Amino acid sequence: MNTRGILIGIAGASGSGKTLVARNLTDALGSDKVVMIQQDAYYKDLSHLSIEDRAKINFDHPDSFDHELLMVHLSQLLAGQVIEQPIYDYGIHSRKDEMRKIGPHRIIILEGILILAIPELRDMMDIKIYIDTPADVCLIRRIGRDIHERGRSVDSVLAQYQETVRPMYLQFVEPSKRYADIIIPRGGKNVIAIDIVKSKFEKMLAEIE
Repeated sequence: MNTRGILIGIAGASGSGKTLVARNLTDALGSDKVVMIQQDAYYKDLSHLSIEDRAKINFDHPDSFDHELLMVHLSQLLAGQVIEQPIYDYGIHSRKDEMRKIGPHRIIILEGILILAIPELRDMMDIKIYIDTPADVCLIRRIGRDIHERGRSVDSVLAQYQETVRPMYLQFVEPSKRYADIIIPRGGKNVIAIDIVKSKFEKMLAEIE
């Protein structure tokens, strides 16, 4: 019996539908066996900076994430242990004081824009998935999400998109697509692709139980 858990990585542009795919797979496989980890939870702790200085950070660059902590936590989860994950507050660009207790789970789904751009993270994954969604669709989704969920204005969303989101997508995110084992067009609405991936996960889960 394989005692190590399974790590699935789901990457793609901001607004591509990564979270929806991850949630659909979690619901299909059962939340008692599957947990979703978001790369965004591992933005570096910026509590030592003023809110004004935090807002100037390029949050779409790999250096904005604490990947060392993320890899430690993934290793612990894959070993069947429990972790205390940071909780990130987009409103203040910093971590909250409380933590989220996670584990144990047999399947870990890691989703984030840059997870396939980090070699050490890629090496930990059993399956690497890239969500390939047109840029205009991603931008529309991002505007809606950031306004309604993160309290941003249209102008601030567009400014951030032009200054960091799009350049970082072209430099880091899109090139990482070549490392994917599976590329899913149209994100979470691609029911056929998700069903195929779900069948593969179910087979892998049966093999480790």
